[in-house]
Parts: sequence; structure tokens; C-alpha cells
Amino acid sequence: MADLPKNPRSPLSVDRSKLHHARRKRPAETDQLTPMMRAIKAVHSVTSSGSTNPDDLERQRAGQELFGRLVSPTLGLRNDYLAIRGGPVPVPAEWVSIEAGHDRRHVVLYCHGGGYTCGQLGYARVLASKLALAAGCDVLSFEYRLSPEHPYPAALTDALAVWDHLAYMGYGARDIIVAGDSAGGNLALELALRLKEQGRRQPRALILMSPWTDMTASGASHTERAALDPMLTMQYIESVRAAYCSTRTDFESPCFSPLFADLRGLPPTLIQVGTNEILFSDSEQLHRKMQEQNVFSTLEVYEDCWHVFQQMPIRSAAQAMDSVGRFIQRQL
Repeated sequence: MADLPKNPRSPLSVDRSKLHHARRKRPAETDQLTPMMRAIKAVHSVTSSGSTNPDDLERQRAGQELFGRLVSPTLGLRNDYLAIRGGPVPVPAEWVSIEAGHDRRHVVLYCHGGGYTCGQLGYARVLASKLALAAGCDVLSFEYRLSPEHPYPAALTDALAVWDHLAYMGYGARDIIVAGDSAGGNLALELALRLKEQGRRQPRALILMSPWTDMTASGASHTERAALDPMLTMQYIESVRAAYCSTRTDFESPCFSPLFADLRGLPPTLIQVGTNEILFSDSEQLHRKMQEQNVFSTLEVYEDCWHVFQQMPIRSAAQAMDSVGRFIQRQL
């Protein structure tokens, strides 16, 4: 794992003493949330309540689409819509490209988050745009089918169709970096695992931002950091998990929880997570298991940051995206 700068505004290397201190924070410390995190918590409670009632889902999805339109970088970028065929249904997708000269030999395939129940192209555009600027190459995002209308394995089937489309365009596996945040991080890992199962080549690298890797919620952070998380609750996780898994309850299955999969042979992976996340353990344990199974993995921990903070126009997000760009360039 690479050494990282250790100042309060930079990502931390995995410092066990600091992680131990973070775990010991008491629930009462929710009063110490910053004004920004309080505002995020208030907004997120409306746009991502976890309710799978059709009316609530419609509001959540519309709210995320509006968020994407308001926050996505636009200067120097272009967006081109396409419908990808080859799977059971056409998959809406979008190229985000830098208008100036850039690397056209490589591409980032981006899987958006949203608990597998929310997320459209407008919402995906936030991080797709930032990834394009950071990586210096085109980014392809796609609108996979959502739960509960289309539970597992619909999203993975759509991801495979998009992967095959890139192959049809002439991109080799080594030309593709796969990125994902939250549930999209889960999908990115599941895509890599399915390619491995099929005996196909792996992508050049994985970029995982606050990935959801353990649907059993067995990690200590699910309880120890609940009061510190301005974004997620166990009620939300249980709700979207039920929507995605449908009638299945074997949440420990590697098809739902890649943390418990055989990770050998997966590509070099960058994992980014904030200290104020109930999913912190999902990243920490994935990093440890990857190292145990001889997968190159770098874990970056960002102090006082929340779930998928990279979306926001803040300094820590800019630092995280700069690190993504450096990681990608080292792999190419």
C-alpha cells in the first residue's frame, strides 16, 4: 500500500491508532456533526429514505436527478447519449468526454450508486464528469435496471451488456478501468467476479468509492459509527437490500456480498472511504481480504468525510479525485 500524506486535510494511510479512536466515538457525538453534514443529513433523509413505495421511489429518483443537474461539472465536457443493445433490454448510457485533447485509448466504465433502487444518468453524471477530468479519458456511465421493479441479477446483466459493448467497440479488457460508488461499487466488484467466473480477462483496475461489500452488515462500523453517519442508516440499508435481493435472504452469498468471494485474480484496486460512514468496515475489510489474497489494494481513509463525499464541491473531494487520477495513471 502506498504511503499517503498525514495532515488533517489529506487521506490517511491505515493508521490503527486513529481507526481505534474513531471506533470509540460515542453515539452522543452526533451533536458534533458539522453544519454541512447536518444539511446533508436533512436533504438525504428526503431524497433517499429507503422507502420502496412507488410514490416515494419516484420522489427519491427525481431528487437525485435534480442533484445531478445542479452539481455536475460541465466546463470543458460533452455528454453523448446512446442506447446499448445486446442484453435483454436496451440499456440507456452516456459518454462523458473531455472536449480538449485526451487519452482515447482507455475508458472508465462507471457504475453509479443509489442502493440499487435509485440513480439515473443525470445522477451518474456527477461522478462520471469528475472521473473524466481526473482520469483524462472518456467515461461511459449507464442506467441499469433498478429494484424493486428489477431485482438481482438485472443490474449485473446490464453491466455485462455494457462491458460487451465496449469490447465490440474495440476496447480490450486492459483498456478499461471500472469504477463505482456505494451500490455501484458492489456492482463493479460483481462485474469483475462474473468476468472471472466466465474465464474472461479482468479490467485494468477498479476504483471503489465507499463500496457496499457486505450485505450482512457484519462490520463493527454499522453500529459504532451509526451516530456519526449523516447519510446512511441501517433502516435504509435493510430496505434497499430487501428490494435488491427480493425473496432471497442469503445475504452472505458472494453474488450479494463480494467481501465473501474468492478475490484472487482481481485487478489493482483503489478504495476510498470516509471516517463518518457506517459502511467503513465494508471498505476496511475488503482491503484486508484483498491483501490476504494477493490482490493489490490501496485504502484511502478521509477524515470527517461521509458516504460518497466525492460528489460534493469540497476540498476533500477534489483531493480524492486527484488521487484517483494518479492511481489510474500508475496503472496505465
